Amino acid sequence: MQFLFSDQMLDTDRRELCRGSHRVAIEPQVFDVLVYLMENRDHVVSKDDLIAAVWDGRIVSESTLTSRINAARKAIGDSGRDQKLIRTIARKGFRFVGTLRSQPAESPDDADHPANEISESSRPMLSPLDRPAIAVLSFTNMSGEPEQEYFSDGISEDIINALSKLRWFYLIARNSSFIYKGKAVHIKQVGDELGVGYVLEGSVRKEGDRVRITAQLNNVSTGAHIWSEHYDRSLADVFAVQDEIAQAIVAAIEPQLYAAEDFRARRKTPESMDAWDLVMRALSHYWRVTRQDNMVAQALLEKAISIDPNYGQALGLLAASHMFSAHMGWADMADAIPIGERAALAAIRADSEDPWAHYALAIVYLFTRRFDDSLAEFELALRLNPSFSPARAYYGVALAYCGQWEDGDSAARQALRLSPRDPFAAVYCGAAAYAPFVGGNYDEAIRMSREALRQRGDFVGAHRVLTVSAAMAGMNEVAEAALQELRRAQPNISLSWIANQMPFKRDVERERYLDGFRRAGLT
Repeated sequence: MQFLFSDQMLDTDRRELCRGSHRVAIEPQVFDVLVYLMENRDHVVSKDDLIAAVWDGRIVSESTLTSRINAARKAIGDSGRDQKLIRTIARKGFRFVGTLRSQPAESPDDADHPANEISESSRPMLSPLDRPAIAVLSFTNMSGEPEQEYFSDGISEDIINALSKLRWFYLIARNSSFIYKGKAVHIKQVGDELGVGYVLEGSVRKEGDRVRITAQLNNVSTGAHIWSEHYDRSLADVFAVQDEIAQAIVAAIEPQLYAAEDFRARRKTPESMDAWDLVMRALSHYWRVTRQDNMVAQALLEKAISIDPNYGQALGLLAASHMFSAHMGWADMADAIPIGERAALAAIRADSEDPWAHYALAIVYLFTRRFDDSLAEFELALRLNPSFSPARAYYGVALAYCGQWEDGDSAARQALRLSPRDPFAAVYCGAAAYAPFVGGNYDEAIRMSREALRQRGDFVGAHRVLTVSAAMAGMNEVAEAALQELRRAQPNISLSWIANQMPFKRDVERERYLDGFRRAGLT
């Protein structure tokens, strides 16, 4: 069905919104809100009706609903002040009030033609996006068995569903990206026609009870391969394999996308950088886990927030950066907590379904000893995006601080499995070192802390775990050398600092940690 209003057309079959000859970038959930309002334009739609239709009845905050209505208005050239097309009826709901006519969708014949047979004039010019967009092409079935098409399509659809949870990027709907299925097209053509900066493609080869899935992420503007990987699995449970591979691919490509965006932003002059560019630059510094880089990240994020005070991504990352700085001993915890909490809550108000916002608030709650609230926020962040490795690793740290070291160890190692080449992998290794320390496995704690330091030599957290683990294992020379390196990375380290700043839930863990530092020579 096509809905036509003013100079715009919304096509429910193609899931496209066009203004004149220009296609308008729109998030899937916002598209669904528009469709529901237009389909029910003859009456006021209550908030409960809208939530039931678009969110399948899930609990949704008032701020989330408001943000989607605002985004819907913006997409069709309306605003909360004007309300020319979408009107808010006080205490009742919403109604689409624009002049609207509907007609059957155009014949899909064009979609059956190879893309190069479509005339240039028939291709809509795409409006520039305020953040990057990704298209996932249907994975190629290399098995030579037509009946296996369902599996290759299923992998692609699972990846699309998993990528849709990355709220920092636009994702092209399946109906648009799958039109290239079975066609030999260059990624530049895909990028031009879909208006995307990145294309994920791949193949599936199934032989007997084994399957090999190959995936590759491409930069449209340069034609370069940003990332590629293959996964070999047994097909004992086909659906479990699909879920696992989709989650692994998304966890692996997310930091690669951020890195590519940082590289693009670095090529701009400072005065031409927008809020998104500044956040990408900040993220690259945040990942380096040094005091100076965190200070640079915070300055960039403050600048992004000055451009857009309600920029949820900038607010969430700012909160996480301040709390990480305090955890590493680079900032005073008493100063960091109010800044972090304000920024994290503002990020949630801006977008209550952004996992980074809940990740940041979880860290705030951890260091204010609100342990149950902290674990709940980490778990919410992971429900919103199961591939979110930073949240999974820090969730492991929080569990270990609560004495649940086995669950903490499992969470940290899952973060490493999901994203072994992550720029934050040193932190994941640090989490996987601290958990076995709590469990009394000092050899494993030493091994993982050394791996963390191999990746990031200035990582304070790994120096701490190496110091106490070596001391408790009776490796006095190693412990003394580690303490010397720790003092260089964190000059203010002391027994008093540890006792007051580290969020141990149980006294027994705090005392053993302090005992390890005493044995190493810390006062």
